[in-house]
Amino acid sequence: MKVDRLVSIIMILLDKKRIGAQELADMFEVSPRTIYRDIDAINMAGIPIRSISGVGGGFEIMPEYKIDKKVFSTADLSTILMGLSSLSNMVRGDELVNVLAKVKSFIPADKAIDIEMKTNQICIDLSPWLGNRNIQPYLQMIKAALEGYKIISFEYIAHHGNKTVRTVEPYQLVLKSSHWYFYGYCYDRNDYRLFRLSRMSDLQMRQETFVPRNFQKPNMDFEEIIDTMQTEIKIRIHKSVLDRVLEFCTYDHFEPDGDEHYIVNFPFIENEYYYDILLGFGDKCECLEPLHIRTKIKHKICGMAAVYGN
Repeated sequence: MKVDRLVSIIMILLDKKRIGAQELADMFEVSPRTIYRDIDAINMAGIPIRSISGVGGGFEIMPEYKIDKKVFSTADLSTILMGLSSLSNMVRGDELVNVLAKVKSFIPADKAIDIEMKTNQICIDLSPWLGNRNIQPYLQMIKAALEGYKIISFEYIAHHGNKTVRTVEPYQLVLKSSHWYFYGYCYDRNDYRLFRLSRMSDLQMRQETFVPRNFQKPNMDFEEIIDTMQTEIKIRIHKSVLDRVLEFCTYDHFEPDGDEHYIVNFPFIENEYYYDILLGFGDKCECLEPLHIRTKIKHKICGMAAVYGN
């Protein structure tokens, strides 16, 4: 679904009293079914559009709902521009440029400086400092595949380093906790899967197209599940890693232990990811309890020492 097309439909409905689905479909070179989905999306965004049947029928914005340049406050326009600008850092494209230009057209001349200042008060930059250089071009390719309903294929490295070749119908790009994923129907698994872009290589957009399925969005809210799995362990850390430990728990979990150290009730799940977190603090962190986790960390450290000993 193109953001640019949605904004254009709103602009057309503002200019015209009523317009038919087929006329909109011809205008944007899409199917009437796509236009109906766009109208539903606009309605869900809070702009009430009604459908009039019969001769001379079509879509129109409800008469009670009027939009003009005064409907958006300074805060509204600043928030919209902030969101669009942050997205354009990672997902570039003509439609985002066009949307930014159209939103800016709503800015009254006497508010332009104020809105620019408020927009610049918060900077959301989703691009990484360092990391996998494939992320940006892969985002562009998957975005193009989404728009054209094109099948994609790639090599994927899953848990424990298992490498497989996947062929997938892409349905959604997802940004979660500073990592990009995409959700699609995997032909090799005959089911929907969530793929992390940093684990992909040799991404190809195929010429074959697919008929979109009715899919449910992936559940990305694991808070309740994590709460049931998570426990607290007691660690002792040096103050030099305090800032890094604060990435995983709040300061009320900390208790000073002399001038240089803290005792921390650290949220922990017994899997490799969390053991790697603790090991990542090096000799500035010691697990005090429970004993079985402390023992397992000792075994891992001995294993690492053996690698370097050889």
